[in-house]
Amino acid sequence: MATETEPVEQQIPPMPTDPPTVPRKQRIGTAKMQAKAAYGEQKQNVRQRLAAWFATADIDDQKLAEQVVDNKRRQAQRQDDELLRQVGRVNSRLAQARIDAARRGEETSPQVERIKGELAALQARVETRAAEGPAVAVMPPTNRELDRARWTKKATRVAAVLAGGYGYLHGIAVEPALLLLSIPAGGFGWWFLSRPHVEDSTEAGAPFPQAPALPATFQADPTQAGGAMNVGSHVVMNVEQLAEGAKPYPLRNVSTPQQLAECVLLAACAEGVPIVEVADVQRQPWGWQCVVRVSEGTPEVIIEKSGDLETRFDLPTNAVRPQPLRARRACAILRLVDGDPFATAPGLPYRAPKSLSISDKFRIGTSVGGDPLELSLAGVMGIWVAASGGGKTSILQALAEGVTACRDNITIDLDPHGDGLEDLGDAVRITARSNEQIEAVLLFFLVMSKARARLRAKLGMGKKWKASPEHPAITIFFDEFPKATDLAKSLAFDLLLVGRKELITLELASQGGTTRYLKENVAQMIALRAVGPCKVGDTRAVFGDGAVKEGYLPHKLSPATETDPKDAGHIYIQGVPGMADEPIEYATHEIPAAVLRQLAQERLDAGLLDPDQDSLDGMKGVDLPEYCEPEYDKDDQIKKPAPVSLLTWEQLLRLCDAEPAAGSELTEGPVRAAVEDSVAVMQKADVDRMKTEPLLAALQDFDPEAYGELGVDEFKALMKKAGAGSPITLGPIGEEKNPRGFKRDRLRHLL
Repeated sequence: MATETEPVEQQIPPMPTDPPTVPRKQRIGTAKMQAKAAYGEQKQNVRQRLAAWFATADIDDQKLAEQVVDNKRRQAQRQDDELLRQVGRVNSRLAQARIDAARRGEETSPQVERIKGELAALQARVETRAAEGPAVAVMPPTNRELDRARWTKKATRVAAVLAGGYGYLHGIAVEPALLLLSIPAGGFGWWFLSRPHVEDSTEAGAPFPQAPALPATFQADPTQAGGAMNVGSHVVMNVEQLAEGAKPYPLRNVSTPQQLAECVLLAACAEGVPIVEVADVQRQPWGWQCVVRVSEGTPEVIIEKSGDLETRFDLPTNAVRPQPLRARRACAILRLVDGDPFATAPGLPYRAPKSLSISDKFRIGTSVGGDPLELSLAGVMGIWVAASGGGKTSILQALAEGVTACRDNITIDLDPHGDGLEDLGDAVRITARSNEQIEAVLLFFLVMSKARARLRAKLGMGKKWKASPEHPAITIFFDEFPKATDLAKSLAFDLLLVGRKELITLELASQGGTTRYLKENVAQMIALRAVGPCKVGDTRAVFGDGAVKEGYLPHKLSPATETDPKDAGHIYIQGVPGMADEPIEYATHEIPAAVLRQLAQERLDAGLLDPDQDSLDGMKGVDLPEYCEPEYDKDDQIKKPAPVSLLTWEQLLRLCDAEPAAGSELTEGPVRAAVEDSVAVMQKADVDRMKTEPLLAALQDFDPEAYGELGVDEFKALMKKAGAGSPITLGPIGEEKNPRGFKRDRLRHLL
């Protein structure tokens, strides 16, 4: 067993009675040397820090890239704002020029036309910037842009130091008291700059373990080609950045994107809406637009609280317009509208006769965000719903204006209650208003669709009918569909099922989308669906039960009154070929009646098409629907006649008071003579149209023996028998805005 050793006491030598000392002169010399060495080290640190600062070493490429993009965004925004201000100024000049012309009794003037050209050029620039500007502004900067930005930073810092030094010396010369104030500040600055400088380090001295990742602004969306930008990637503010105790304030107090983001977040917090982030803020002529993100649930809560948010923002009713995004479920585009979003929308482009194909897309309107609404109706069945005053007629006219400009399409107009396409009537091949006419037209084209299904292979067309001037498509507009007979509705539903591949397209229009209006629950079965001002039940009936939660809000649009158009012609739409379904508001083109009449006349003069002979011949071997056949008793006697007869094309034209088909010339006799003489008296009077009564009076003067005893009704019947149909609208004549009568070119066509 080991024995324990006793601890050894440590012996500390005693202090000497006379310790050695360093001479005072030597101590002072040593202190001076140490201070000099420390000062030299501090000067070296200051040189390194200043050199690094002048070289902008404290700004890495990530921060510099963000600054470059921010500068580009601000510059683009300034350019956009200036362009919109120019549009507003030119609009004001145009309005004044029109007023001046009206005072002179002129419809237009050279000044008006010049300003209109200037306005069109500006609007084209606005469209171009809207399409290309945002993409250019957020592109990652090039190396050249980064180098230029860094050089600018360096030059700015050198200039600031030089200017600051001159100002400092000048201030001391003027006011010596500044010297006393500068001493503490100078001491702190020297201490700050003289700290040891470590290259490529943070303030804590920890080097980056790896190169920092690019910010979200520059990260490409892996689901999109070409490295496209993420919507909502440029975050302006999140809820954590709000100042404690800040209160909501009206939108009118907002002037910068930062203030807008703060305004939205404060209002959302006050109303319990879980918006946690505001991004992509844009100033628009009509208000503000941004992308918001919710932290829980879906953007549906914004829709539910939109009325309360309007109060917080102090905006009009329906001024808070959220558009949920399919690409990012938690995000929505939030538009705060304090003006007319469609004030700067481009007008209707001119489309010459036969300048389009039915398969071409044509523009019918503009979105609230400025994007065009373009579509093609080739083989696309559609339903268009809008309440009374919702602009249903103007919507159909915008569609028909496009298809009547096609070189390979026949347009048909059905309306059992109103005037249908109205001022486009001259460009329409058949106009049917009575129940008899509508039923006959629908049966005719239902049978034709079945015939075309059997002809496609024979004509080498494949699985779908191919439109051409020789084998044209047919587009049927059926307005006021709920007013049609049960037979017409049954024929229309059958045509919806079989007409698509044969390019016999039906566009239904109704004041409601529920079964009360449509009889059948077919709204959601139709490919193309659009709804204007309506009831909330119509929104759900057409777009689905969850449509309101998804942001489809046509029931919040206001129909027109006698003195205020409000939201007439505005729609939400689904099923546009080639375009994603998004809950966004569009305004269709509002086309003046005079413009429509002029376009219709041009297209009539260019010639209207008739169905191809292949389709007409193929109809002879097609069975009729059972409900269109007569009923027989057991003795083969007719018990109930057929409710509608299948007519030939010439018979159908005659029934609907349309011009006869080309080539079906009038035979000699009183009927042909009435047409020839009518053309002759119009040529003699050097007019291209005449009202019915003056035309009859001119004929009586021209040939009293033939027409002296003829009354107005007898004359109308004679002209109808000739194929001229009933008197049509002629446009303004004298003080009359839209009298009825006959046009010389239409009558000459019969000969």
